[in-house]
Amino acid sequence: MNKITGQVWIFEDNIDTDQILPGYAMAEDFAGLGKYAMAGSKQPDFAARVNKGDIIVAGKNFGCGSSREQAPVALKAAGVSLIIAESFARIFRRNAINIGLPVLAAELKNMAETGDSLEADLEAGRITVNDKETAVQPLSANVLATIQAGGLINRVRQELVPRQP
Repeated sequence: MNKITGQVWIFEDNIDTDQILPGYAMAEDFAGLGKYAMAGSKQPDFAARVNKGDIIVAGKNFGCGSSREQAPVALKAAGVSLIIAESFARIFRRNAINIGLPVLAAELKNMAETGDSLEADLEAGRITVNDKETAVQPLSANVLATIQAGGLINRVRQELVPRQP
């Protein structure tokens, strides 16, 4: 799980949570949120076209706006395996990690285009696109453990279960 490979979707700067998951979708149960992913963006058909494992590459301030937890849930439910952006809104980043959706900070706009194949090594801090490699800040051991557990709730449950001798 430390290496993720997928097709790239490019998004611009300042993608807010209303673009990621519009307000009208908030009444949907968590399982159905994926069909509304990015419906408020310049690519409103994203949810119908995204494939399981695809990767979002975006500019600055991804996930800004309201703190709605459902925004990263919608992306994960749609099949997104990783989000790479120049920077993230702090609460969006935390919400994504808490549900087990990896996020990496890196500037890739001049390196990747929609449809490119991308491989990210979360532990080593390496991203490869079209045979070009770049180093990024790897995820911490704590964040990796949370993602590998499938999110914070699963991690806490695993840690609270008494260990068998």
